[in-house]
Amino acid sequence: MATRRGIAPKMAQTSTEVPATGRRKTAVASVKLKPGNGQFAVNRRTMEDYFPRMTARMIIRQPLELTGTADKYDIAARVTGGGVSAQASALRHAISRALVAASADLRPQLKKAGLLTRDAREVERKKYGRHKARKRPQYSKR
Repeated sequence: MATRRGIAPKMAQTSTEVPATGRRKTAVASVKLKPGNGQFAVNRRTMEDYFPRMTARMIIRQPLELTGTADKYDIAARVTGGGVSAQASALRHAISRALVAASADLRPQLKKAGLLTRDAREVERKKYGRHKARKRPQYSKR
């Protein structure tokens, strides 16, 4: 089939990849979940290389270990913004959403553990007349 420019249109490909997005503070994580043997890639690096702290890696693996799918999926993630801890939480949120998109029967487990809820806490803005968001200047009686 040719178009008037002589280029065939791209056909829609059936893909087994499941995309999802997770957020925490200013960090955003985009995840592609595909059937595999449990390999992780975060910004084209290994998870151990990108997240050297064990606590961050534990946070990221929570949804997979809770549902028993740690060795069933390969995960390719792109993480931007925020700090290390916020990025780990955003990644956990994205993986949880992707698991639900891949298999809806995992939803009750993840929902009960609170992994599908977006943590809405953000940094409070600094107000004028204050040192920080809430810290006041020292009070002087006289």
